[in-house]
Amino acid sequence: MADMGAFRDAVIAWAAGGPGDPARELAARLSVRAAVLLEGPSDVAAVDALAASRGRDLAAEGVCVLPMGGAMSVGRFAGLLGPPGLGLSLTGLCDERERSYYARGLERAGAAQQEFFVCAADLEDELIRALGVTRVEEVVRAEGDLRALQTFQNQPAQQGRTSQQQLRRFLGTKKGRKIHYGRVLVEALEPDRVPAPLDGLLTSL
Repeated sequence: MADMGAFRDAVIAWAAGGPGDPARELAARLSVRAAVLLEGPSDVAAVDALAASRGRDLAAEGVCVLPMGGAMSVGRFAGLLGPPGLGLSLTGLCDERERSYYARGLERAGAAQQEFFVCAADLEDELIRALGVTRVEEVVRAEGDLRALQTFQNQPAQQGRTSQQQLRRFLGTKKGRKIHYGRVLVEALEPDRVPAPLDGLLTSL
């Protein structure tokens, strides 16, 4: 039986130059109504974790959460999924430094009116600031990564950086770490401490 994962895979293949018919057929079969465009899988993990914590099944609601493989792809995905393509409602997250690029990409795709939510630096930075350095370090310890963090913090390149900057860089030092912490940091949040861009995104769906 087809599911939202199959639709996501079909869209990613379409964006890479494959045929669009599989995505169109699945969109109709699954009653897809919206797409959440995110840079990568760590953002997907965070959105999925927040939805789960609020008792929501986005796939069952007709919402596809998908990684674009980088911000440079937003115009391509918006063109396929937005008003010129499947006509889905679009939303997502972007970093402040990429806001203008997203605006141009969405405008070129005829999707300029779609609402995206902006992180000051990136989602990891938002989560670290929301939790606080001490709480993030507690989570890192609970996940068995405290020694790796301490080794990283003692590297010469990290001297002079704030603890928050060190934590943000640490999350990207090992394959799969950002994805893992995208989920566990969201799970550690108190309900009233969810970063505004992430909260706004989920509320808008």
